[in-house]
Amino acid sequence: MSLSLDDVQRIARLARLEVSPSEAEATQAKLNGIFDLIAQMQAVDTTGVAPMSHPQDVVQRLRTDAVTESDRREAFQAVAPEAEAGLYLVPKVIE
Repeated sequence: MSLSLDDVQRIARLARLEVSPSEAEATQAKLNGIFDLIAQMQAVDTTGVAPMSHPQDVVQRLRTDAVTESDRREAFQAVAPEAEAGLYLVPKVIE
């Protein structure tokens, strides 16, 4: 896929960018270079290659999932200005 100058100017207009003719030509060359790179990457046969989240085989150190705080919901709700059915009631701010 390659973009014409009209395409670049249309994209600039949609993005509300002011682009001079020389800038449009430079942008066209850069965008077409990006599209060429994408086409090259899409041409690579990746069958049998498993997707991975990181290029290196790293493992994240995780802590055990254990409760470290006591349940203080009743104490917090007791000092709240208004609470009902376990929920905090707040004034309506949007009509």
